[in-house]
Amino acid sequence: QVQLVESGGGLVQAGGSLRLSCAASGRTSSNYAMGWFRQAPGKEREIVAAIGWNVLGTYYADAVKGRFTISRDNTKNTAYLQMNSLKPQDSAVYYCAADLTFPLQRVAYWGQGTQVTVSS
Repeated sequence: QVQLVESGGGLVQAGGSLRLSCAASGRTSSNYAMGWFRQAPGKEREIVAAIGWNVLGTYYADAVKGRFTISRDNTKNTAYLQMNSLKPQDSAVYYCAADLTFPLQRVAYWGQGTQVTVSS
């Protein structure tokens, strides 16, 4: 089992920035791809970004390309999502995810979610 704990969500004005962190514990393995999904009220959960276990591969949804950056530190079992130029439509609950597939076609482990609210 792998436990994922997110942090860093909050309220920010449009154009601002936030940095999400996802700390993995338990049976951690640097072979897991990690990433972030988000779900807004009344909408389906969608992938935002993913990063491969070797850090070389990254994936971004079109809606966040050029604004969000995913990274990871395998020595700390932690992934990060730097979100810049935030828009009100980025408001959602953001979930950390981990799986052996890349870019997370399946998800074996989910975090509990952290709320991101962007005011206009």
